[in-house]
Amino acid sequence: MNDTSFATQTHVYFKKISRISLREKSWKYLIFAFIISFVVAIFVGPDMFRSFEQTNTAYFALTSACIWIGIFNSVQSVCKEHEIIRAEYRQGMRISSYVVAHVLWQALLCLAQTIVIFVVCIIWMKFQNYGSSSLFISVYVANFLTIYLLALGAAVLGLMISSISGTPTTAMTVMPFILIVQLVLSGVLFQLKGAGEILSYFTFSRWGMCAFGSEANLNAIPTKVVNLLTQRFGPQMVAQMGGVPNALATKLYDHTTLNLLGAWGGCLALTALNIAISIIALKLKNRDS
Repeated sequence: MNDTSFATQTHVYFKKISRISLREKSWKYLIFAFIISFVVAIFVGPDMFRSFEQTNTAYFALTSACIWIGIFNSVQSVCKEHEIIRAEYRQGMRISSYVVAHVLWQALLCLAQTIVIFVVCIIWMKFQNYGSSSLFISVYVANFLTIYLLALGAAVLGLMISSISGTPTTAMTVMPFILIVQLVLSGVLFQLKGAGEILSYFTFSRWGMCAFGSEANLNAIPTKVVNLLTQRFGPQMVAQMGGVPNALATKLYDHTTLNLLGAWGGCLALTALNIAISIIALKLKNRDS
């Protein structure tokens, strides 16, 4: 393989990975995606758009589900082949071709999973924009792209964990800690300041929540307090009082095209970073080969 081009090796390894994955019944990942998204949608979907808090919780659950599904796809895919990688690296295998082939396969798998998740969410979560303002793109297309970028990004994160880990057991042990970090740094469970806020920029959970919140115009959805006042005094009285500002509103959910594109860009940048780390990690592991 010494004289084989990057594209040729990528094609060869992609066929090999897809063949092995199909033999190992990769369709089961679609079932996992359906079950997880169904559980999320059936429990939090009916409460969406009733209040800021309920909608925020629903999108947080969906973001967490996408990340979990993506990581689970790939967290053991590389570490179980370390000996094979070492042997083929001696024969001229390009590590970059091997990693990119895995990424391409995950891109196809995540696309199929996104379709499953999206259909489930369309039925039970009823995506929409709150209010009359809209972005440059349909809310349905925007949500589809966000789900896909989250799932793919998390799958590449799983590849990175797998590339660094020595064994599948180690990878599965590390995965829960990575998920906890993603949840904590999303900005939903805790208010982030200082170092925590800086670290959140390196999590898919932050960018996923940013995209979902921007798409839905989350800041415009009344809080539970506002809904209670409206029920008690009527919408006209609340309007005459000058309205009640949403104390939970955040710039993270600004309903602007720039904010949405920035969230997608954050997901793509993290995905590219994890691809680079995976390649470097595997090269370091095999530097003596």
